Amino acid sequence: MRGPLGAVIGRYPSSDGVTQMGAIISHNRKCRDITVLVIFIAFWIAMIVNSSFGFNQGNPLRLTYGVDYKGNVCGDKHSDPNLSKLEVRYWQNPNQVYQSGLKDSQFKLVDARTICLSECPIPSDDSLNWVCDYPDGDIRLSMKDWINRNYDYFEFLTPEMRNSSLQLQGPCYPVIFPSVNVYWSCQFIARPSNTSLKHWQQMGGVSINENIVIDKSIHKSINSRSAVLKRYMADMGKAWPVLIVCGGILPLFLSVIWLMLIRHFVAAMPWITVVLFNVLIISVTMFYYLKAGWIGNDAISPIIGEHDTYTNVFGRELTHLRAIAILMTFIMAVAILTSIAIVRRILMATSVLKVAAKVIGEVQALIIFPIVPYAILAVFYMFWISAALHLFSSGQIVQNNCNANCCTYDLVAKRVNCDRCCGYSIHYTPHIGVAILFHLFGCYWVTQFFTACSSTVIAGSIASYYWARGETSQEIPFLTVFSSMKRLMRYSLGSVALGSLIVSFVESIRFLLESIRRKIKVSDHWPDNWIGKAAYQSSRCFLRCIEWTIKSVNRNAYIMIAITGKSFFSASSIATELIMNNILKIGRLNVIGDVILFLGKLCVSLASALFAFLMLDTHKYSSAHNKISSPLLPVVVCWALGYIVATLFFAVVEMSIETIVLSFCQDSEEHQGLAQYAPPLLIETLGDHNEVQRLTQGPQ
Repeated sequence: MRGPLGAVIGRYPSSDGVTQMGAIISHNRKCRDITVLVIFIAFWIAMIVNSSFGFNQGNPLRLTYGVDYKGNVCGDKHSDPNLSKLEVRYWQNPNQVYQSGLKDSQFKLVDARTICLSECPIPSDDSLNWVCDYPDGDIRLSMKDWINRNYDYFEFLTPEMRNSSLQLQGPCYPVIFPSVNVYWSCQFIARPSNTSLKHWQQMGGVSINENIVIDKSIHKSINSRSAVLKRYMADMGKAWPVLIVCGGILPLFLSVIWLMLIRHFVAAMPWITVVLFNVLIISVTMFYYLKAGWIGNDAISPIIGEHDTYTNVFGRELTHLRAIAILMTFIMAVAILTSIAIVRRILMATSVLKVAAKVIGEVQALIIFPIVPYAILAVFYMFWISAALHLFSSGQIVQNNCNANCCTYDLVAKRVNCDRCCGYSIHYTPHIGVAILFHLFGCYWVTQFFTACSSTVIAGSIASYYWARGETSQEIPFLTVFSSMKRLMRYSLGSVALGSLIVSFVESIRFLLESIRRKIKVSDHWPDNWIGKAAYQSSRCFLRCIEWTIKSVNRNAYIMIAITGKSFFSASSIATELIMNNILKIGRLNVIGDVILFLGKLCVSLASALFAFLMLDTHKYSSAHNKISSPLLPVVVCWALGYIVATLFFAVVEMSIETIVLSFCQDSEEHQGLAQYAPPLLIETLGDHNEVQRLTQGPQ
């Protein structure tokens, strides 16, 4: 049986009989859930160690550029030779490319000879161009001279070298097929130059296959799932200014504006939020249609730089954008219909927000406080994204073990070498996958933790205001916020860590099950009978319900932690009992208030996504060095960051409503239905009979 909260918070008589204020909120408090706090600290240490492995082993250049015949990453200035200006991967031997595309061939494209160039070579109109290996041995050319000669030193070759080159064994290889720069790899176009082919045949070169297989082999490699994933991660590194502006600064600005408008224009804000939400979701959906090529001529293209307008190369990223465009269309339709359905409830939402507006007006420091967790998470995300880029590129470059005939001329040994001529590839060990999953889980747990800390501080500030009958310190306006932060850091960090861990754990299980579902769906093990499908859909629905319930219980548990200082499970029990005893009073009130606040968060996040689209549509991100493969991931990340920032700031309103409502219900229970601690400013709203009826019952 829990004791009265009025004895825990607010006014209390001292030994001399004088009523005192304030310090009783920390009465009988002690550190809770210390074990989980220790686990959380250990987890942070493990994250630092895990990230240091990525920083030590990773190279984000590997996510964008290919590897040459020496195992160097194109564009790497630290390689030997220096490849800082040579970023495009080119396959030198067209017959190897053709052979790798045959169905029954044992030869793989990763073993074909590649070299790093500044741009894709094109066949000559009146002669035969060559692409030769990096100058070495008897070839006395600098890398600068080699580049200025368009990679051609065929005239300097000895008769032995020339004969080897005519056998497609190097060190020089003919440019027979035109090619275009597709995501920093030269995609062959299966239309050989007749002039170049004629010169090659006149010189006695071996037969060169002209089949379209040569085109499809490279295209298949460029559009593999692993290659697409690497490009998506590379987009994050290239678009970091967009992430800072649209994922950090813009949502901060919009969230503060929304709170200020709630403070001064509370009656109009629900209507403004609903209308703005519909406008933004339609705008974002239209941008997806534009980039998918269904509206206008601004579809994304995998080709980098200038190219023939008749050259058309298809990328998997375009398919992903079109799938998202279809999904956004469905979400947009549901959102508009939902907005129409809640129009009749907006008056109730106005009354709910009126409560929060009055509290914010009295405890104005709450508007500024979310900047603290915002700054902490901003620093964390910059570190986390940088570590993620290094972890995703932390594989080792090793030479493949192939049994194919890939003999090449060695300029240093001055002979044809058939022993170590296999290509290089990036090898990822299983522990790297575990490290990446650990890193992802860490991001979610840390985000939930600091969001929960922010909510608990806000709840403690509002509770202090309520149980002190609305009296605040005019001399020290931040006193309630500072006191709440002190109580959290001294007593309740373990409880907050436990609550955030539970949410993260459930969400991770749901993510893993969803990943398993996709793999099963691709394979032949997908259940065909209705029982299996029904069981799967039921499990998905069950997990979502559990996740929603836990998040709801956690939010109320944080309120009771801030009020009572209990451990997480004890606070959850008190909050659940209080809600169940007053479910008819606060159920509908919380639902409609949460809907409007949720739409407000979506407004901020959708605005972030919209501005991200606009920034990524500029010349900087659509051409040459900084060209991104697709705006999809940067836009989604900006949307997610915008939502997180909005959650931090909107928690001021959200937690104000729920803390006041729970405190009001507890106050009423302790005093036979008549709230004794509700401040006069709030009694005008919560104490008025007609207002309470509207809040708890809604329009008839």
